[in-house]
Amino acid sequence: MDIDIRLSKSALNVQDCLERVTQDACGGINVFIGTVRDHTNGKKVVQLQFESYEPMALREMKKIAHDAARQWPLEAISIHHRTGTLQVGDIAVIIAVSAAHRDAAFTACHYAIDTLKESVPIWKKELFEDGEVWVAAHP
Repeated sequence: MDIDIRLSKSALNVQDCLERVTQDACGGINVFIGTVRDHTNGKKVVQLQFESYEPMALREMKKIAHDAARQWPLEAISIHHRTGTLQVGDIAVIIAVSAAHRDAAFTACHYAIDTLKESVPIWKKELFEDGEVWVAAHP
């Protein structure tokens, strides 16, 4: 199985992720794109800041990919996450998964984003017009 893991301070590219997982043996490709929205809990979001402990984050992202491959018959998985300051509309995370059949691609992609948010040491700070807050700090 092909695994593509990346943390980046630069803009993420959906086409790059798609190209990394597209294979002739695959009938299903599922892509999750997480973007910065303009509000949270009724407050206007100005920007987000993502920080990570990069060595551990990359290791955990690889673990998610390997765990997904053990649970579903996948051909390839790409997990890219931004760090640094992001504006409303910017892409924060892309997960692309390919498999022979759509069910495995959908299920593995869902598993990957949920597990990433729970276990990867990437921290998000939301900046509002009137303050800021760290969100869902974990490991």
